Amino acid sequence: MSALVSLFFNNLSPIFLISGSGFLIGKWLQVKPRIFSQVVFYIFSPCLVFKLLVNSQLGLSDFLRMGGFTVALMTLMGILAWLAGQVFRFERRMLVAVILTVTIMNAANYGLPVTLFAFGDDALAHATLFFITVSIMTNTGGILLASMGSSSLKQALVGLLKIPAIYALLLAMLINALGWQVPTPLMRTVDLLGNAAIPCQLVLLGLQVQAARWAGQTLALGVVAALRLLVSPLLAFGLSGIFGLQGLARQAGILEAAMPAAVLTTVLATEFDVEPSFVSVAVFVTTLLSPLTLTPLLAFLGA
Repeated sequence: MSALVSLFFNNLSPIFLISGSGFLIGKWLQVKPRIFSQVVFYIFSPCLVFKLLVNSQLGLSDFLRMGGFTVALMTLMGILAWLAGQVFRFERRMLVAVILTVTIMNAANYGLPVTLFAFGDDALAHATLFFITVSIMTNTGGILLASMGSSSLKQALVGLLKIPAIYALLLAMLINALGWQVPTPLMRTVDLLGNAAIPCQLVLLGLQVQAARWAGQTLALGVVAALRLLVSPLLAFGLSGIFGLQGLARQAGILEAAMPAAVLTTVLATEFDVEPSFVSVAVFVTTLLSPLTLTPLLAFLGA
């Protein structure tokens, strides 16, 4: 038990302390997360992606393995959520809300810092590939699912082209492939901005969770919590072997798979009017419960 308590305090308590500061600022000062979110999304996050990949030894094969693992995981989780919705006869909008919150995990704001604290920079590079794949899936399939036909595939692909982390990934892979050296002033600038990404993501997580409001639907919430926090990491264990993930890649992939529902789902739910109150509460509750599942998982993975 003392080992689990130590794992929690060393790897998860910093997440909640920093997010808690964002929660309190949002509550007391009425800080709106949108502008802060845009700064993180367009500046800090892509710099973190570029920094990690340029300084790592990851290649195309690593991206394909982690990408295939992530796509398979999200697809299977979506199918399981749909099946649960059929069994419990959720109405259409609630079914879409459940699928969104089960399928899209908080791979960035929560997953990246936990991976960093538990397994270090090299594992963080693998987790970054997971996060980028989740972003691609969210901005294509996620948007189409949320819109339920009101958004075309073309619009989803245009949205994908607006993700700066994608360009950071491609540029970093090109530089690594050609053996180029990034000029020192530019690299130092990217390092400073990238270092700001994780603490800012955690503050943003607190700001966004602060807006959650209870909307009932206890059964649907239980389904989301069980699938997102319990079934997803179990499924990831099996998929990691199928896709040949080993060592730090396996640890990062399974840990990311166990993350709570992503705050981004609240954006999609609000934009397309898919039970936004329920989605906000699902994000809040799965985030609050996550230490109960992540702490023993970290112990099992050897953090």
